[in-house]
Amino acid sequence: MVGDILLHTPIEEVCVDEDGNYNFDTIFSKTRTLIGDADLALVNQEVIIGGKELGISGYPAFNAPYEIGDALAKAGFDVVCHATNHALDKGKRGITNSLDYWSANHPEIAVLGINKDEAQKNTVDIITKNGIRIAILNYTYGTNGIPAPKDMPYAVDMLDETKVKSDLEFAEANADFTIVCPHWGTEYNLGIDSSQKKWTKILREGGADLVLGTHPHVIEPIEFIEDDKPGCSNNHGGGDMLVYYSLGNFVNWTSGTGRGVSNRMVGGMAGVTLEKRAGGEVVISDYGVRALVCHVTHAPGGVCVYPLSRYPQSLSLENAIREQDSSFSKEKCVELCDKVWGSFWK
Repeated sequence: MVGDILLHTPIEEVCVDEDGNYNFDTIFSKTRTLIGDADLALVNQEVIIGGKELGISGYPAFNAPYEIGDALAKAGFDVVCHATNHALDKGKRGITNSLDYWSANHPEIAVLGINKDEAQKNTVDIITKNGIRIAILNYTYGTNGIPAPKDMPYAVDMLDETKVKSDLEFAEANADFTIVCPHWGTEYNLGIDSSQKKWTKILREGGADLVLGTHPHVIEPIEFIEDDKPGCSNNHGGGDMLVYYSLGNFVNWTSGTGRGVSNRMVGGMAGVTLEKRAGGEVVISDYGVRALVCHVTHAPGGVCVYPLSRYPQSLSLENAIREQDSSFSKEKCVELCDKVWGSFWK
């Protein structure tokens, strides 16, 4: 999984031609192989995909063109998480346009976190890959104070304790492995806040096996919490749980300036390997994170995400984000990953 697809206005401006046609493929040109090689690739679609008819817009009320969905599909993503604090930026039409777009154009992609009706809200998505049934749940802490439409109270999956526990109970009974993708935490905080600690406890007690967090727009620590009930099967509360507290931004071009802005250009690609043992138990056999960096320029199509290991130092000095934070460099990105992830990253 990768973090936030956060389409600030400058990204949209360099990814549209004179005739108003959008193309976001360059964003994924250096990571497409890595994404496509995964058996299951997840992404957090931070902004709603409401299409041109609702007006393409950046911060604070985002709306993306349908072409970003085409680029995500072409890049190889299998699961798109839509439960974010910006899900209701364009109200009911944003939700319905996005769902209609996905179902009509990319029905093979699982779209989580937003719902067309109550039945969809009450459905737990379970994907079978290589004989392993994987439940994937997606929730957000809030929607920036925008209430759900009166006739669509089920529109966005929220971090509601009763709902989350119910979904986890269903997942425990019907899947081999449970992933939760919470939109949580504190923006620009490199650590773990009290709300994340609270929800980590709830998710673990409910039987979640893997947590892939988003929202803070910077990377946060990775923690493997070991089973406190040795000898029991993996499908029980209190078992092993791996937590990526925040994968940061995949792509963004923040309007912020000054110290700390550089941190927002670094993201993570979580890599987790599952193994189904002879007795049927599914466990995490390997895990880590690949550091990513978002390179932005004012040239047409001038936004691209690189694996940090393949990002030349000389190119980092040409990143337009240096106009907003002159300290940005590859070296600074490496220092950040060392500080937050330690030995987990590559």
